[in-house]
Amino acid sequence: MLHDLFPPGIQHALDLAGIFVFATAGALLAVRKNFDVFGIAVLALVTALGGGLFRDLVIGATPAAAFGELSFFVTPLIAAAIVFFLHPEVQRINRAINVFDAAGLALFCVTGTTKAYEYGLGLTASAALGVATAVGGGVLRDVLVNEVPSLLRDREMYAVPAVVGAAIVALSIAFESLNAFTTGLAIVTTFVLRLLAMRYHWRAPLAWNRRSSVAEEP
Repeated sequence: MLHDLFPPGIQHALDLAGIFVFATAGALLAVRKNFDVFGIAVLALVTALGGGLFRDLVIGATPAAAFGELSFFVTPLIAAAIVFFLHPEVQRINRAINVFDAAGLALFCVTGTTKAYEYGLGLTASAALGVATAVGGGVLRDVLVNEVPSLLRDREMYAVPAVVGAAIVALSIAFESLNAFTTGLAIVTTFVLRLLAMRYHWRAPLAWNRRSSVAEEP
């Protein structure tokens, strides 16, 4: 579907940009955890490609794009190398990386939803896989570094914007109105929601009438 809306070169460049930013975020976490060069590379690859790999395995798109397209596999390694040698400088622009990460989240939830639908899944399942594409790499990353996945404690609303974006795409497909405008609307809405969540520290609601005396773990 997206290849009918955007030139292949632009779509490929956007995919690589999202992969690069996600890989950079994973590599920076590896540095903070004092991982060696191999650990940095692995965390960069997992963060960047994990969500898309999970989606492709579920829908039966083989070989998965992560392995069928060499640039998708090489790009995270380039990001890992940059972080390995220049991580103090990269860390200084962490705010800018968070902005690009929000853009990657928005793009991947849309592309994941449309690809799942192209492979015959229903609208709800397609939207769910769109969200998994966007956040799956982060979940695998957190598991590997022995942290509670941010998806389960959605501080600053990371998954919720992806849910909104995937839902917009699914509704557009349902009403046969998926076009460049509605696709752009889904991407922009997800992106802006994520930026606002970071700016104002929005988060998903906790349990209703939660009265536990135990403080929330950091």
